[in-house]
Amino acid sequence: MADTAEIRGYHAHVYYRSAAERDVAAKLRDNIDTFFEVRLGRWRDEPVGPHPLPMYQVAFEADEFPKIVPWLMLNREGLAILVHPETGDDVVDHRDSPLWLGERLALNIAFLEAGNTSA
Repeated sequence: MADTAEIRGYHAHVYYRSAAERDVAAKLRDNIDTFFEVRLGRWRDEPVGPHPLPMYQVAFEADEFPKIVPWLMLNREGLAILVHPETGDDVVDHRDSPLWLGERLALNIAFLEAGNTSA
Protein backbone atom coordinates (compact mmCIF):
# COMPACT_ATOMS: atom_id res chain seq x y z
CA MET A 1 0.00 0.00 0.00
CA ALA A 2 1.38 3.40 -0.98
CA ASP A 3 1.99 5.98 1.73
CA THR A 4 0.56 9.44 1.03
CA ALA A 5 3.50 10.88 2.97
CA GLU A 6 5.51 10.19 -0.21
CA ILE A 7 3.60 12.97 -1.98
CA ARG A 8 5.90 16.00 -2.15
CA GLY A 9 3.40 18.17 -4.02
CA TYR A 10 1.19 18.17 -7.09
CA HIS A 11 1.16 19.27 -10.68
CA ALA A 12 -1.89 20.36 -12.63
CA HIS A 13 -1.53 20.45 -16.42
CA VAL A 14 -4.02 22.72 -18.15
CA TYR A 15 -4.52 21.70 -21.80
CA TYR A 16 -5.84 23.66 -24.76
CA ARG A 17 -6.43 22.83 -28.43
CA SER A 18 -6.96 26.17 -30.17
CA ALA A 19 -6.29 29.90 -29.91
CA ALA A 20 -9.75 30.35 -28.38
CA GLU A 21 -9.05 27.69 -25.73
CA ARG A 22 -5.63 29.24 -25.11
CA ASP A 23 -7.39 32.50 -24.28
CA VAL A 24 -9.63 30.64 -21.81
CA ALA A 25 -6.53 28.95 -20.35
CA ALA A 26 -4.84 32.35 -20.00
CA LYS A 27 -7.75 33.75 -17.98
CA LEU A 28 -7.75 30.64 -15.82
CA ARG A 29 -3.98 31.00 -15.33
CA ASP A 30 -4.36 34.63 -14.21
CA ASN A 31 -6.98 33.63 -11.65
CA ILE A 32 -4.89 30.71 -10.39
CA ASP A 33 -1.93 33.04 -9.92
CA THR A 34 -4.11 35.57 -8.09
CA PHE A 35 -5.94 33.24 -5.72
CA PHE A 36 -3.51 30.39 -4.94
CA GLU A 37 0.05 29.73 -3.83
CA VAL A 38 1.46 28.05 -6.92
CA ARG A 39 4.45 27.98 -9.25
CA LEU A 40 3.35 28.51 -12.83
CA GLY A 41 5.26 26.74 -15.57
CA ARG A 42 5.83 28.23 -18.98
CA TRP A 43 3.41 27.95 -21.86
CA ARG A 44 4.04 24.91 -24.06
CA ASP A 45 2.29 25.67 -27.36
CA GLU A 46 3.26 22.26 -28.75
CA PRO A 47 2.86 18.83 -27.16
CA VAL A 48 5.82 18.05 -24.90
CA GLY A 49 6.94 14.93 -23.06
CA PRO A 50 3.99 12.71 -22.23
CA HIS A 51 1.48 15.50 -22.87
CA PRO A 52 -0.52 15.15 -26.11
CA LEU A 53 -1.69 18.78 -26.36
CA PRO A 54 -0.31 22.24 -25.70
CA MET A 55 -0.48 23.09 -22.00
CA TYR A 56 1.04 24.81 -19.03
CA GLN A 57 1.87 23.33 -15.65
CA VAL A 58 0.79 24.54 -12.23
CA ALA A 59 2.88 23.18 -9.34
CA PHE A 60 1.59 23.39 -5.78
CA GLU A 61 2.19 21.99 -2.32
CA ALA A 62 0.00 19.31 -0.75
CA ASP A 63 -1.68 21.78 1.61
CA GLU A 64 -2.92 23.79 -1.40
CA PHE A 65 -4.66 20.73 -2.93
CA PRO A 66 -7.99 21.06 -1.03
CA LYS A 67 -8.18 24.72 -2.06
CA ILE A 68 -7.19 24.68 -5.72
CA VAL A 69 -8.55 21.35 -6.98
CA PRO A 70 -12.20 21.98 -6.02
CA TRP A 71 -11.87 25.47 -7.48
CA LEU A 72 -10.54 24.00 -10.74
CA MET A 73 -13.44 21.54 -10.80
CA LEU A 74 -15.90 24.43 -10.85
CA ASN A 75 -13.92 26.95 -12.90
CA ARG A 76 -12.07 25.01 -15.62
CA GLU A 77 -14.35 26.43 -18.34
CA GLY A 78 -14.43 23.14 -20.26
CA LEU A 79 -10.65 22.69 -20.38
CA ALA A 80 -9.10 19.29 -19.73
CA ILE A 81 -6.87 19.32 -16.65
CA LEU A 82 -4.60 16.56 -15.35
CA VAL A 83 -3.73 16.66 -11.64
CA HIS A 84 -1.09 14.23 -10.43
CA PRO A 85 1.03 13.76 -7.32
CA GLU A 86 4.77 14.26 -7.22
CA THR A 87 6.23 11.16 -5.55
CA GLY A 88 9.44 10.82 -7.53
CA ASP A 89 8.01 8.12 -9.81
CA ASP A 90 6.84 9.93 -12.94
CA VAL A 91 5.38 6.80 -14.54
CA VAL A 92 3.18 5.92 -11.56
CA ASP A 93 2.30 9.57 -10.93
CA HIS A 94 1.02 10.07 -14.50
CA ARG A 95 -0.28 6.57 -15.32
CA ASP A 96 -1.66 5.16 -12.07
CA SER A 97 -2.38 8.13 -9.82
CA PRO A 98 -3.86 10.92 -11.93
CA LEU A 99 -7.03 12.86 -11.36
CA TRP A 100 -8.67 14.11 -14.55
CA LEU A 101 -10.96 17.11 -14.67
CA GLY A 102 -12.92 17.01 -17.90
CA GLU A 103 -11.72 14.94 -20.83
CA ARG A 104 -9.20 12.21 -20.07
CA LEU A 105 -6.39 12.47 -22.61
CA ALA A 106 -4.08 9.66 -23.70
CA LEU A 107 -0.65 10.43 -22.29
CA ASN A 108 2.58 9.15 -23.86
CA ILE A 109 3.61 6.98 -20.91
CA ALA A 110 6.32 5.33 -23.03
CA PHE A 111 8.14 8.68 -22.94
CA LEU A 112 8.26 8.46 -19.14
CA GLU A 113 9.05 4.74 -19.11
CA ALA A 114 12.13 5.49 -21.22
CA GLY A 115 13.42 7.55 -18.30
CA ASN A 116 12.66 10.95 -19.70
CA THR A 117 11.58 13.54 -17.16
CA SER A 118 11.35 16.81 -19.11
CA ALA A 119 7.59 17.11 -18.97
